[in-house]
Amino acid sequence: MAWKRIITIIAATLMLAGCSGSGSTAMDNGGAGGQGSGYDGDSDASASGMGEDGLAQGGALGGGMDGMDAMAIEARDIRVIYFGYDQSDVDAESVGILEAHGEYLASNPSLTVRLEGHGDERGSREYNIGLGERRAQAVRQMLLLQGVGSVQLGTVSYGEERPAVLGSDEEAWSLNRRVELVYGN
Repeated sequence: MAWKRIITIIAATLMLAGCSGSGSTAMDNGGAGGQGSGYDGDSDASASGMGEDGLAQGGALGGGMDGMDAMAIEARDIRVIYFGYDQSDVDAESVGILEAHGEYLASNPSLTVRLEGHGDERGSREYNIGLGERRAQAVRQMLLLQGVGSVQLGTVSYGEERPAVLGSDEEAWSLNRRVELVYGN
């Protein structure tokens, strides 16, 4: 399993290297990720959103596009942003993904996105609901900075109630610490 994760992280890093020329930095949510009692895992989870085959979730791209357009579409196909241990700040690897989503949403003001914050099973239910909310708000703030209208964005926190993966190990926990971007109309 570890080799699949390493390949996924390397693929995501290579993909994002082409998207990171805007000069944006990771957003710190006022240190909110450092608050609390140290719950919610410790990992180097990335915002890869890659499947086991190394392709971006959402499938391969068709031909006829130049490299930058293809990279923007690939980044937009990634609809899960992962977080580290007890963190609610958006990491540098996720910035390019959120920039692609922000550009797309800003140019399509009729679209809406629900930002669903999640945590892993560790910690109290109340703490994880709060942490999921801080994560969703951090992603929301990044999208607002990209010019997305506030009416286009909704947030909800599910805390630990809707795990992506069942399990009580670091791999499962790292996949459950996330914000999912769920597009509406």
